[in-house]
Amino acid sequence: MTLTELLIEAAGWIGALLILGAYILLSAGKMQGNSPAYQWMNVIGAAGFILNSGYNGAIPSMVLNIIWVGIGLFALWRIYKGAKAV
Repeated sequence: MTLTELLIEAAGWIGALLILGAYILLSAGKMQGNSPAYQWMNVIGAAGFILNSGYNGAIPSMVLNIIWVGIGLFALWRIYKGAKAV
């Protein structure tokens, strides 16, 4: 395994752990869905999946995660826009 392959594999696993961790924390009531931390965990996690699935040719997974990043960034924009209005 080359260094590039190792880093791409790590990006996928880190992405999976971030998304899973965010969901566990949300389900346990330790985190709110409208919190920046929850959204950033999803955005960064999905970015890891984009790298991994794109490299491995899993185009449906890559497209799904591009949309996931877009949703998370939109949520962050709304969160920060709302914070400035207060």
